[in-house]
Amino acid sequence: MPGQKLDAIDRKILAELQADGRMTNVELASRVGISAPPCLRRVRALEEAGLIKGYHADVNARDLGFEVGVFAMVRLKSQAETDLMAFEAQARSWSLVRECHMLNGEIDFILKCVAPDLSSFQTFLTEKLTSAENVASVKTSLVIRCAKDEPGVPFDVVEARAARQI
Repeated sequence: MPGQKLDAIDRKILAELQADGRMTNVELASRVGISAPPCLRRVRALEEAGLIKGYHADVNARDLGFEVGVFAMVRLKSQAETDLMAFEAQARSWSLVRECHMLNGEIDFILKCVAPDLSSFQTFLTEKLTSAENVASVKTSLVIRCAKDEPGVPFDVVEARAARQI
């Protein structure tokens, strides 16, 4: 599938699975208007092509005792590729860090973190993040509330682009 254009059915499959990754193949096939065997073949091809990276439960962090959400903006002393890769590897090893994005501009990385309480986050911040090799500075912003948390991509935009290419 790499290098190939997705057809309308592939895009529908992706949109449906993005909205509900737990549905059965039979339900998915019904929603996209094809029979189950070719639907399963298409899903497997989309997985093999890397367009479907995985399936996850959207868990409620607060209900699981993670009351604190923080965005940490990290500036490094060196932006040499080896130093960037070393920081990324370290960020992947920290369980409180749920997302790590490299940015351009003044900030090198933004980390999305969760913690059970402020004390736990402060311990992580002082003992791990700010003391990590190559970290020049860290600015943090506490999440007050989340107004939107949508996974994936906006399929209305995908469909609009596909329609323009026809």
